[in-house]
Amino acid sequence: MMRFLRYLLSALVLAGAGYGGWWYYTRPTVVQVVAPSRGDAAEIVYAAGVVEPRTWARITPSLRERIVEECDCEGRTIAKGDVLARMDDTLAQAQLSEMHVRLKLANEEYNRIAILVEKNTMSQQALERAASEVAQLEATISGQQARLESYVIRSPVGGQVLRDDAEVGEIAELNQPLFWVGEPKPLIVVAEVNEENIPRVAAEQKALLRSDAFPGQRLDATVAQITPKGDPVSKTYRVRFSVPDDSPLLIGMSVDVNVIIRVSERALLVPSVALSGNRAFVVATGVAQRRDVTTGIRGANGIEVLSGLSESDRLISPYPEDLAEGAKVEIGPAPAT
Repeated sequence: MMRFLRYLLSALVLAGAGYGGWWYYTRPTVVQVVAPSRGDAAEIVYAAGVVEPRTWARITPSLRERIVEECDCEGRTIAKGDVLARMDDTLAQAQLSEMHVRLKLANEEYNRIAILVEKNTMSQQALERAASEVAQLEATISGQQARLESYVIRSPVGGQVLRDDAEVGEIAELNQPLFWVGEPKPLIVVAEVNEENIPRVAAEQKALLRSDAFPGQRLDATVAQITPKGDPVSKTYRVRFSVPDDSPLLIGMSVDVNVIIRVSERALLVPSVALSGNRAFVVATGVAQRRDVTTGIRGANGIEVLSGLSESDRLISPYPEDLAEGAKVEIGPAPAT
């Protein structure tokens, strides 16, 4: 009797284990689903840009020397040719004074030789050599006087001094901008667009700007100009965008640029994670069905579906890479947000 009970108990345990295994392998897979939605799909090209005046000049020194005077004129309006800074020309002035002394002596020597030539005690060739010396010194003085003008930094344009980086006592380095002069309005945005995207960008296209200084605020721009030659090193093309006069953007701000290539209104949109290439899984009567879909714009709000899905479909999201076609599924509760 005891042996029979042991056999019965073992059979029940094995049956329970078998049923448990069968249930485990045939139970429905719990999935999350999303419904396609209607919205505007926009194809965009992204770039990073900087706000600049449309008309301006970056002013750099033409020689390396110490700054002895600066205009302290940041924010002021100036005229073309106004002095912005002066550099130490002490040595250059001393050299010019020495040249004038040498010219005076050369002129005296020329006059002396001229008198002697009239008395036939000096040759004409000696007079010509003296005249050549005078002419060379005069040319040298003219060059030195022109060089002295390089110690004075003047504005090549009229406008507002947008920035003044000159400091008295500092050494002005070659090609280091000291002043920015221009008109504060109108503004433009200058951005670099990758070469693979530039064929899709054209003049007059609209763009949306985003600035950390104005979060959530709509900032409009328009493609104004595309530089014909790209940079082969960075593989980018410079694109300039016009900005409305009432834009709150300030010179020097960095912005994200989204060039709107085309817009599809009231498109059928699905999350990008719900697709694997051009395939999706939908739930129909408790079974997973794979669908081939045709997609359009892949934008920030989702992927546009042109065919293969309808608004009533429920897509498994994210796309289940390890789920078999026809597998039993059960829709689970939406995850907590």
